[in-house]
Amino acid sequence: MKEDRDQASRSRVTKKTMTLPWELIIEILLRLPVKTLVRFKCVCKSWLLLLSDPHFATSHFELASSRTHRHRLVLIAPSSVPQILSIDFNESLHSDSDSTSLGLNFLPPGSYHNLQIIGSCRGFLLLNSCQTLWVWNPSTGVHKKVFSSPVESNMNAMFFTLFYGFGYDPSKDDYLVVKASCNPFSGCNATWVQFFSLRDSTWRDIEASHLSYNLLSSECFSKGLFLNGAIHWLGFPNGVSMNDVVAFDVTERSFSEIPLRVDFEGDIGYCDLGVFGELLSVYCGVGRGHSVEIWVMKEYKVESSWTKTIVVSCEDIPTGYFFLISSTKDGDIVGTDGNCGLAKCNGKGELLEYRSYWNNPCGSQMVAHAESLLSLT
Repeated sequence: MKEDRDQASRSRVTKKTMTLPWELIIEILLRLPVKTLVRFKCVCKSWLLLLSDPHFATSHFELASSRTHRHRLVLIAPSSVPQILSIDFNESLHSDSDSTSLGLNFLPPGSYHNLQIIGSCRGFLLLNSCQTLWVWNPSTGVHKKVFSSPVESNMNAMFFTLFYGFGYDPSKDDYLVVKASCNPFSGCNATWVQFFSLRDSTWRDIEASHLSYNLLSSECFSKGLFLNGAIHWLGFPNGVSMNDVVAFDVTERSFSEIPLRVDFEGDIGYCDLGVFGELLSVYCGVGRGHSVEIWVMKEYKVESSWTKTIVVSCEDIPTGYFFLISSTKDGDIVGTDGNCGLAKCNGKGELLEYRSYWNNPCGSQMVAHAESLLSLT
């Protein structure tokens, strides 16, 4: 009897020792990666309810955002059965230990060939699939279709998309899809700028009468970069040279212009915006594409703070191209080769690693995104 009582006592002590306060469990879970938390939803009902709570998702994202370089890369190679990969670019490009294959089962069959990534914001990606827009969280699979705008629904007119943007308005806890279209056959080259509110599922017009459709497009359409509460595009006011970065404040619903330095020069066919150390940057090809200059705006919206930070040599990259994506926690930079490969360079612009992921004649789409448990409801 005494042995039974001792064993029961030890069992109670063990159970008591292993039980943590609920508040401490929450603090621990808030610091774990999204992939782990998704698996932990199966632990018990109380954990499922906690990890599905929008307030927990917001707290987790804000805590992760306070720690820099918690981003991953999503790579999509469009085809009849697209190849989709999520990788940790802070690790070696040749390591597959933290790579994850993803799926897009919500897209209609046959819509993968022209799949494009056209925006990234708070863990969500904006996808364009056969002129239909989708917002997708690659960490959780949450997705939502963006309804066609009234401009697109007008079957009696022909419109061309000039630019897209995707951002978040914290004042309304709302995600916005911004789109500009023009009808070159209208006689006045009128431009319509609209935004779609995911919270309200409605399109609204934006006053942008001063914008020319030549302003923001060096290719078929321009993709905006969301940073510092605004969506940014490179400006081409005369189609020949760049003068400004055009910014759309998501909360104020207004456009402004951020001047580039007067001595900034580059090939407008080989230039775009990027992020370097959480700062707005512009990269451009120089010297007939043999190298790429990366300029960083060290103080946001201050023209004099533009600084040429790194010159990347493209000679050792098989395609001869380098398109900046982001920087790592160690200060290296990662970019795409314009096809299906990634290149990692050090702070001197010297190639450290290169890897081609697929052999796809259509190339690939690549973007950095923050992992999140956030939903769209």
